[in-house]
Amino acid sequence: MKAYRIVGQFGLDHLELGELPDPHPGPGEVLVRVKAVSLNARDLRMVLGEYNPRQKLPLIPCSDGAGEVVEVGAAVRNVKTGDRVTSVFASGWLSGEPTRQKLATTLGGPLDGMLTELRALPEDAVLPMPGHLSFEEASTLPCAAVTAWRALVTEGRLKAGDTVLVQGTGGVAMFGLQIARLMGARVIAISSSDHKLDRARELGAAHGINYLTTPGWHTEAKALTGKVGVDHILDVGGASTLERSLMAVRMGGQISVIGVLGGAQGPVNLIPILMQNVRLQGVLVGTREELSAMNRAFELNQLRPVVDRVFDYGEARAAFEHLASGKHFGKVVIRV
Repeated sequence: MKAYRIVGQFGLDHLELGELPDPHPGPGEVLVRVKAVSLNARDLRMVLGEYNPRQKLPLIPCSDGAGEVVEVGAAVRNVKTGDRVTSVFASGWLSGEPTRQKLATTLGGPLDGMLTELRALPEDAVLPMPGHLSFEEASTLPCAAVTAWRALVTEGRLKAGDTVLVQGTGGVAMFGLQIARLMGARVIAISSSDHKLDRARELGAAHGINYLTTPGWHTEAKALTGKVGVDHILDVGGASTLERSLMAVRMGGQISVIGVLGGAQGPVNLIPILMQNVRLQGVLVGTREELSAMNRAFELNQLRPVVDRVFDYGEARAAFEHLASGKHFGKVVIRV
């Protein structure tokens, strides 16, 4: 089989496509012929050596994939040959809160990931994909979509009539928009691109704010709620956005800290958190149980992920570069 690996040292220059022996499923395992892989910011940072500089190499990157089961090992009970499945971000994190032991089972680091033609996985590391989706669409679900679901549904206890603010137009933000609308919430989107904001409105965003032309986006967002403040904020900017998020959120509201695209370190004023009873919640993807529940909701409502562009298998580096450019709207996918 052909597989991509980070070889020798980190960096896109060391992402190599090579031949490896075909794997075979052991007891409790299934063999998946991978059809599509989607990229996350985590995957890019892993390739660059920024996510975990101590990650052992070589490593097959990427946590998210979809494909067809072509063989099952002994004692497999719930998966059969021919099933169309997605990967699970961490096969050991079935439900409940994360632990170091559970997160030691994440694909694409520390374990080999999905950017390969064949992947043998534990039975618990796959789930049936929503029947109405293509492999390319389904491959986007295990990481970004579950992150948005956990932030808004599990941790945020989102309810109809709430207001959600999403930052940017990447995978987590667009899934957050779609899930919020699915739950009957109103969405405010912020972006540096008016064109992307128009597309977000087409997906159901009630309001769009260009944070380049309106640096005080927090003030405008609060004004749109009658100066009460936003119920939920999906914060992917980190240090560059958290201060404004704290000024935009309502008393008792929640800020889900999901990304650090604008930096990981910076001064934080604790007074708004304290005096406004704000809940600051870190969100590290989610469980197999949450992916299963989300898949059912997507299938019931025929919800389709937003796929920006699909690259061919030999164009993996170009796909990563496209993700790094920030020009994408939604998810970047590689067809295997």
